[in-house]
Amino acid sequence: MTKLEKLIQEYCPDGVEFKPVKEVYQRLKGTPITAAKMKEIERADGDVRIFAGGKTVIDAYEEDIPKANITRVPAVLVQSRGVIDAVYYEKPFTFKNEMWAYTHENKTAVKFLYYVLKNNMEKFREAASGMGSLPQISLKVTENFEMPVPPLPVQAEIVRILDNFTELTAELTAELTARKKQYEFYRDKLLSPAGEIPMVQLADIADIGTGSSNTNEGLNEGKYPFYVRSQEPLRKNEYEFDETAIITAGDGVGVGKVFHYVEGKYALHQRAYRIHINTPNVYPKYFFYYMKSAFLPYIEKTMFQGSVPSIRRPMLNTFPVPVPPLDVQKRLVNVLDNFDAICSDLNIGLPAEIEARQKQYEFYRDALLTYAATGKTILTDRQTDRQTDRQTDEYSALIRLCQYVFGYVSVTLNMISENHDNKRKPITSGNREAGEYPYYGASGIVDYVNGYIFDGDFLLVSEDGNNLVARSTPIAFSISGKNWVNNHAHILKFDSYATRRYVEFYLNSIDLSQYISGGAQPKLNQKNLNTIPIPLPSIKEQERIVAILDRFDTLCNDISGGLPAEIEARQKQYEYYRDKLLTFKKLP
Repeated sequence: MTKLEKLIQEYCPDGVEFKPVKEVYQRLKGTPITAAKMKEIERADGDVRIFAGGKTVIDAYEEDIPKANITRVPAVLVQSRGVIDAVYYEKPFTFKNEMWAYTHENKTAVKFLYYVLKNNMEKFREAASGMGSLPQISLKVTENFEMPVPPLPVQAEIVRILDNFTELTAELTAELTARKKQYEFYRDKLLSPAGEIPMVQLADIADIGTGSSNTNEGLNEGKYPFYVRSQEPLRKNEYEFDETAIITAGDGVGVGKVFHYVEGKYALHQRAYRIHINTPNVYPKYFFYYMKSAFLPYIEKTMFQGSVPSIRRPMLNTFPVPVPPLDVQKRLVNVLDNFDAICSDLNIGLPAEIEARQKQYEFYRDALLTYAATGKTILTDRQTDRQTDRQTDEYSALIRLCQYVFGYVSVTLNMISENHDNKRKPITSGNREAGEYPYYGASGIVDYVNGYIFDGDFLLVSEDGNNLVARSTPIAFSISGKNWVNNHAHILKFDSYATRRYVEFYLNSIDLSQYISGGAQPKLNQKNLNTIPIPLPSIKEQERIVAILDRFDTLCNDISGGLPAEIEARQKQYEYYRDKLLTFKKLP
């Protein structure tokens, strides 16, 4: 026998008395406070709560409210208009006079009334008038409501049991809120690329100088390389420097075009520059590749144009150099070394292949180093119908290379997905034939129709509607199977689940206001959609991120397996026991 059963057996074995609420509880009146006054006195740190119509609640300072209107004892507030409900509150409060509240000298009795009213709230709502727009119940609905009045020990045990259920539900709801915040935190972290790559001036990371030798000192054979202002070094039997350095021509036709990478002893022409990296934060080979890619465009803007083009020392000093993390530099050097080897090892008997490989090498080199400097790829337009298969393959390869070197690559949707907007077809509601296939619009399923135009896995992105601004529901959502889509959602197809889901998470996590046009009718057109930069990591990293966020998504939103299901189950359990506990045999 439970404790409650024992108490009932002891105090009311034959049943309990039923009485109208007004005979057991003291009714409290509200205050005639206006909406304008509430707005005036609202304070975030107020010590008195004011309940208004519906679910409107504000806090205010005690001195701003007449003392006679403040309730300082536990009470049950009846929300009688708009929202029909009951609220238990035990801190100082007041309420608009369109509501009423009940209290009792015994706190347990007050809480017991709260559970009784909550258990019968559907009856009160059915009794409400004005059901069309603003339902309202009259005072007599609660005043004359007959409720069971068991002895206080029985009430206390019932309140204890139901409080435990309420507390558990509150804990689960708090857990769900915390998990959603945690999900958003990790989502934003996982979907955010590393910080911007810092830029430094060359003089801050290198010793820069010239040699002292003249061209006529060069030999056909010698112990050490002698770098002059051409692509082919000479030789000398004496050296001037013993270091790792990048050599470039200081004047003549080789300005901005001649570069050498040297490790060890060498001699240097008096009009050639040596650049010795003096910081551990930069790999010399990385700078060598970067200079080969970026120096000519830089000095063409600032080069001294006399009878012979030349570089002045200040130009070198202020040359801007991006300094990504060392592991990124190392991977970049590894990739470009491999390309360089491929180009250098080809035999003279394959001139066409050599030229093709050289162009490919320069394409990848410039793309990678441009990305290192700007964070932007040279990929601007996928449009596969106007590209050769080779171009498409090169673009895909470059994306993978950037992902390998930098960890992620900034892309746009037209680079990584196929757009199927031209296949969508709207059907007016009057012309739809009911069926089994979902009919999608900007924010989800609108209807079910007898037919489909898509079959597969797609990502839909809202094209128009207020939800683009309000974001009350996701603007990007995945769909699978046979379906029909109208012209209010963009339709994107991806090569993999991981990329599709990653893009879905990313689009739902960022502010898209700068891409949305239109005033009264917000619109995200295809052109603007294709300008949204997306930091795309490697497929392996995408899979890792998606696996984490999928688990969070299930926990937070899955109505069958996550916290919402747990909360719903606990709520049903609570209501079951509340009904059981509050059902009494009436005294004859």
